[in-house]
Amino acid sequence: MITRTRLAAGVCALVAALTAGLAFPAGAAAGEPTGQDAPKVDLVLDVSGSMRARDIDGQSRMAAAKQAFNEVLDATPEEVELGIRTLGANYPGDDRKTGCKDTAQLYPVGPLDRTEAKTAVATLTPTGWTPIGPALLKAAGDLDGGDGSKRIVLISDGEDTCAPLDPCEVAREIAAKGIGLTIDTLGLVPTAKLSRQLSCIAEATGGTYTSVEHQDELTDRVNQLVVRAADPVVTPVPAEGADRCAGAPTLKSGLYTDREEFGQQRWYRVDVPPGKELRASVSVAADRAVNPGYGVLMRAVTSKGREIVRGEAAGNGRTDVISTGLRYPKAESDDEDAPSEAVCLAVSHSFSAASGVKTTPGLPLELTVDVVDAPNQAGDVAAFGLGRGWWLLGVLILTGFLAGVVWGWLSRWRIAVWRTN
Repeated sequence: MITRTRLAAGVCALVAALTAGLAFPAGAAAGEPTGQDAPKVDLVLDVSGSMRARDIDGQSRMAAAKQAFNEVLDATPEEVELGIRTLGANYPGDDRKTGCKDTAQLYPVGPLDRTEAKTAVATLTPTGWTPIGPALLKAAGDLDGGDGSKRIVLISDGEDTCAPLDPCEVAREIAAKGIGLTIDTLGLVPTAKLSRQLSCIAEATGGTYTSVEHQDELTDRVNQLVVRAADPVVTPVPAEGADRCAGAPTLKSGLYTDREEFGQQRWYRVDVPPGKELRASVSVAADRAVNPGYGVLMRAVTSKGREIVRGEAAGNGRTDVISTGLRYPKAESDDEDAPSEAVCLAVSHSFSAASGVKTTPGLPLELTVDVVDAPNQAGDVAAFGLGRGWWLLGVLILTGFLAGVVWGWLSRWRIAVWRTN
């Protein structure tokens, strides 16, 4: 599942759709919160030798991490099942093969015993290598099972030392499994190379990356991510788009997931009643190596093939997810029995596979559909973002003009009096 990520015009459309609210009937709607299983979080902590560096508020990185963990454990919601995994905590030697297997579950994912978890964290000492890729694979296994939210929070101060098991590729593999797992990353006093790697890991699963240079920043961010895991889970519903409008599946308001092969176009239908507005957005994720330079296009088309509106976005290889969206208001009708308009949504992308990369299955896409009450007036849709605020802008302009005239007159009067005296 693509959670997306954080992206330009597509994100704006997605936020608009979600802000309007997805009002679904219980047990019948797409993408409604499940809430059946407890949310799970696995904190993955780098305990490699570099964590001895004393550059976080006068203390070592390890000491800052321990203090942050203690405070986070105290604040963890009761409903969250939390675990702690380490990487580089046990093998101090120089054998790379052994060092790259050094990841262990310090505290198992489950109901939290705060005292026991704090005691386990207190025993940690910076030791060995930085096997981020292997640790992420194991952490995904720690969270296996259930349909509640699953989140890995990776905290590291150095890039992976166990290539060719690229942690970005590992994150893409995890995302491709469709298990709804999000990886958030935090870099302690990061270098440019570490920031790029941790950003790539987070973006592959719709997570976030945060640069940390102070202990309170680390505490606050980890705590936010753990608390966020307790939010209701919205599960996308699988929807298989057609290759043409005529055979497209009809979607209602909700969150959907599909896969689209390179060079393919997927079609979906949405019924828009008079006086309603269609808001739709799509995110496409590159879960494998692709060539730089790509885009995504979403079009709203009538059943007769006339394009109504479109949304598009382009990328240059700096992110693994690209999004766009559109809005289409359907005018009110004087006929109370007027039928809904069948609007077809066409989704296509211009990703291309790198040499030797498999083209199947297609790239994962996530589609948000929402049909809400339309604006009262057509001008409310755009109006350069001002909506009904145009009258206020006019009043401000007139007020400014009058104030300028009055001030100019007073200034000239005072100068005339000064010259007379």
